Amino acid sequence: MINNYDKIANQYDFLSRLVFFKSQVNAQINQLKYIAENSSILIVGGGTGWILEEIAKIHASGLQIIYVEISEKMISLSQTRDFKNNKVEFINLGIEDFKTDQLFDVMLTPFLFDNFIEHRAEMVFELLHSRLKKTGLWFFVDFSLNAKNGRWWKSLILKSMYVFFKLIGIVETNKLTDMHPLFNKKSYLVVEQQFYYASFISATVYQK
Repeated sequence: MINNYDKIANQYDFLSRLVFFKSQVNAQINQLKYIAENSSILIVGGGTGWILEEIAKIHASGLQIIYVEISEKMISLSQTRDFKNNKVEFINLGIEDFKTDQLFDVMLTPFLFDNFIEHRAEMVFELLHSRLKKTGLWFFVDFSLNAKNGRWWKSLILKSMYVFFKLIGIVETNKLTDMHPLFNKKSYLVVEQQFYYASFISATVYQK
């Protein structure tokens, strides 16, 4: 199954912190202040679920969260998290196979789109766009090669990551798709944008 991190689920957080320290974590945590109470939230590709505990520090109750993750082992790890009195529904599917009529106030897609080849990234974007409420917020966090400084070493790290993931048969792509033009095309507003790890990680709060 493509884009499935079952093989390294137990080691994933350690590996990401080994390379990026807490940059990937901070990029996601710093966006959570924009979550309003009693929000409906869709989290896609949330990994081991540590983000659920961070969300619970902002709102300990009242949130309705749907957690879509293709890795069964990641789902198992996520279900052990302390998300307080928030309601969390865990769905073990790829986002392409997730069907719902529900519209969400907030979406989180941390390091999701770097897994997809370009046309599938665009397909997933359109699917998620259709499920976000008007004026809803999309927390977009991913790698970025747009900054001029240090592009060579960022490209080298990214290429090394893709080689590693290809060797263990995880991801389908071998290059990063720039998703920001898709947000611009749909006239999303940038509420906030922050950069981490020498601008290698981009964290943008978009409003529909």
